[in-house]
Amino acid sequence: MTGGFFNKEKLKMKSRPGGKVLSCASCGLYKDCKNPRRKPTGKFKKRIINIGEAPDQRRNTQMLERAYEAVGIDLHEDCLNINAVNCPTPDGRPPTKHEMDCCRAVMVDKIIDEYDPQAIVLLGNPGLYSFMGNRWRKDLYTIGRWRGFAIPDREFDSWVFPIYDPGFVAQAKEDRRGGREVQTIWKQDLERLAEQYNTDLPRWPKPDIRIIEDLEVLKHLNSNLISIDYETTGLKPHGQGHRIVSCSISPDENTAYAFVMPKTRKGRQPLIDLLQNKHISKIAHHMKFEDMWTRHRLRTDVEGWAFDSMLAAHLLDNRPNITGLKFQAYVNLGVLDYDETVGPYLRSVDAKGGNSHNRILELLDSPTGLKNLLTYNALDTIYEYRVAKIQMRQMNFDFLPF
Repeated sequence: MTGGFFNKEKLKMKSRPGGKVLSCASCGLYKDCKNPRRKPTGKFKKRIINIGEAPDQRRNTQMLERAYEAVGIDLHEDCLNINAVNCPTPDGRPPTKHEMDCCRAVMVDKIIDEYDPQAIVLLGNPGLYSFMGNRWRKDLYTIGRWRGFAIPDREFDSWVFPIYDPGFVAQAKEDRRGGREVQTIWKQDLERLAEQYNTDLPRWPKPDIRIIEDLEVLKHLNSNLISIDYETTGLKPHGQGHRIVSCSISPDENTAYAFVMPKTRKGRQPLIDLLQNKHISKIAHHMKFEDMWTRHRLRTDVEGWAFDSMLAAHLLDNRPNITGLKFQAYVNLGVLDYDETVGPYLRSVDAKGGNSHNRILELLDSPTGLKNLLTYNALDTIYEYRVAKIQMRQMNFDFLPF
């Protein structure tokens, strides 16, 4: 189960950004170095692949050797070592994104497929971009956003550990600006790698998505904890013409009931009754959004709000740019870019700020568009339910029923 709308083969087809042909000839690094196209090194006994920056970085290699040795990993016996570019760069400069795109298409992805690693370690920004640059369709930012997570990547069926590059750690120590903090973080991330790389990836059943028209089924949900998500015409409900287009309810971490919002109060009544039931605890990712739209467009209050998985993400880790559901779904569940087919329709089309309209209503014009919207909405509630359960365990948040 990939958990999204595309699989690894489709990912490989997308490895040509902007239509450019990605090849050694397009890159050109091989022309100006004595030992081009370096082969992987290491005996791979513990099935760990390291993705570094470029060959001939001896200082970094020695530092990584010592750091790995401290946590019981031999860099050369236990790992397979490759780089974002496998030809040395002129004067040791950082590789360009185009060079890394080329080497990924020609070599890196093929090596990962061939060796089927238990863990993939992304060393610094080059390692991160090499592995994620053609897969993460949003802003990638830097390794500082990603380090510290043990990601159960579904596409490659492997743990992914983004960590600082040894050169960055060494430079921070020399500059004496946050050097101790960086070293402490690096040590902690390596300890997590050593502790977790050989464990089984968590497994979840394939999402059970039930697209419904009659909301009467909501009266019979056998659950005292549900997750809720709306898809709407914009960010705020106040402007003219705004509406809740669809809704999904998950009574557990594997099931979702998704539907187009009925136009009549009578048709919506089973949902309103559910929202008003104070004996059923409610989860949302950004609770304020669902609460605001419920009050303004359904003319009712939600009773029993209990857990906000977006707020929990911030409480667990206050780094910027990590609280969004798509990011949390990937780093916790290994699910990548499941919004690909509907994402373009959820972006604003005018310059009215929070009152802007998006293109979501266009999805209702075809059976395929409607199915994609409701599937996406359903996956949102299933994944926010799963993420919330992980967060609750991390926070010892045990007063809610499961």
